[in-house]
Amino acid sequence: MIEELSITDLGVIGEAVLPLGPGFTAVTGETGAGKTMVVSALGLLFGERADPGAVRSGAAQAWIEGRLDVDSDGAVAERVREAGGDVEPTAGGRAELILSRSVSAEGRGRAVVGGRTAPIGVLSELGDALVVVHGQSDQLRLKGATAQRTALDSFGGAELATAKAAYRAVYDSWQAHRAEIEVLISERSARLREAEQLRVAIEEITAVAPLAGEDVELGELADRLTNVEDLRVAAAEARDAISSDSGDAIDTVVLVDSARRSLERVVHHDPALAPIAASLTEASFLLSDVSTQLASYAASLESDEPGELDRIQERRAQLTALARKYGPELVDVIAFAAEAEPRLLELDSDSDRIEELTAVVDDEAAQLERLAGELTGLRTTASSRLADQVTAELAALAMPNARLVVEVTPREEYGASGRDQVQFLLRPHEGSEPRPLNRGASGGELSRVMLAIEVVLAEADPVPTFVFDEVDSGVGGASAIEIGRRLAALARTSQVIVVTHLAQVAAFATNHLRVEKDQDGPVTASNVVKLEGDERLAEMARLLSGLPDSESGLAHAAELLDTATSLAVPH
Repeated sequence: MIEELSITDLGVIGEAVLPLGPGFTAVTGETGAGKTMVVSALGLLFGERADPGAVRSGAAQAWIEGRLDVDSDGAVAERVREAGGDVEPTAGGRAELILSRSVSAEGRGRAVVGGRTAPIGVLSELGDALVVVHGQSDQLRLKGATAQRTALDSFGGAELATAKAAYRAVYDSWQAHRAEIEVLISERSARLREAEQLRVAIEEITAVAPLAGEDVELGELADRLTNVEDLRVAAAEARDAISSDSGDAIDTVVLVDSARRSLERVVHHDPALAPIAASLTEASFLLSDVSTQLASYAASLESDEPGELDRIQERRAQLTALARKYGPELVDVIAFAAEAEPRLLELDSDSDRIEELTAVVDDEAAQLERLAGELTGLRTTASSRLADQVTAELAALAMPNARLVVEVTPREEYGASGRDQVQFLLRPHEGSEPRPLNRGASGGELSRVMLAIEVVLAEADPVPTFVFDEVDSGVGGASAIEIGRRLAALARTSQVIVVTHLAQVAAFATNHLRVEKDQDGPVTASNVVKLEGDERLAEMARLLSGLPDSESGLAHAAELLDTATSLAVPH
């Protein structure tokens, strides 16, 4: 919802602030005062193409700013954040969003979204979600076939929504299975090559049967066998130094044992020597144990079988070859083999999978045909109701011979929303051929047609803000009252902004703004004022009679306001 709109130097408007807010806002004013500039300003604020000629004469640029109330966690706020801007949280999950747009007399422009400069296209995206403008030259919200089908589906209610969801689930599955078949067929040659490569790789790896950590263990064994003589000599020398078998050699064990005996002879004279003597005893035991271990180690070196080093090196070469092809490490080779087997099984079952998927696709196609038929039936029923209700609205809006026609035409191909093409057509009078909305009515009639449609769709397909221009063109009297009444009805669920020249329409507004012009020499400057009380009554009188202070006009205006108050109830 637009809370406030500020306009500077656009057309004849020098500077104006429009307090908008919820409900029905009517914008009135004398001819040439610049009422349509309000619609133009809204168009610019929401991304319409800028016309440098719209900049006020003598001004460097026109500037428009809007203050909006949006859902703080909704799609609009999210798009603002994506664009680098932000919204200001208020209360109740709502937030304030500031948008602005400038247009220079040279044609340059700038957009600011939530405090951050952004492309004009972002304003357009936000406008699509926030505002719908209906006027003589404005783009129709329901111009496209997709938008018309979506509106009809919303009008169709819960039953149609359930049927559409059921269809969509089968359609998505059908599309996915068809795509999988296409991939299997189109990539058959490549998948056969991949399968053969995997088969060869698995055979090679299986033949070698590598074990985790085997390469490290074999490397250590190879190093030991390559240096066995050095290891044997070192072990023997170490053992001789600790405990020699030669009778004339003094080894470490003998020396430690001699030291221990020396201390034991005198330890009774000083207890402090007791722990040292105990340590020497322990050291003697440890050295004897090490001597035994060295003897055992040397014996193990002697037990290596002849040719074992060659066998180890050959095995290492096999593992290295596998790592080079499927590694880089042996652990990678083992992982590759574990992943390759199920993949090969998948590739080898392509033919079976294609056959299986074909059966599934055929079954889903049958389901789609049935579900699409149900959708067509529901849409056809809803289209008749929608057409009848809008046609009844048109009769009350001074178009008694016009009829809305909603065509539902099944196509051959399936789409994500069924196979129906939906088209809204207008038959202007009896005997005429129905034509697309924007070709079946004049500008003012088109606004009334769209008002009738929006009133009928209001609950099923709500829009935050509607703007109507020329909706009362060519009508008056009772028909104008019916237009005002329906705008008031629409304003119960959406914000409605209407540029009007009829008192019968403005009487239903909950917020009345007047665009005033002031002739200052050769330049006309307009601003906007909010009307209440006597000022509003005077404006209503002016709209009725052209005289704001006519007693009869004022009386008629008061009567009209009272009538509007009594009629502004659900119809």
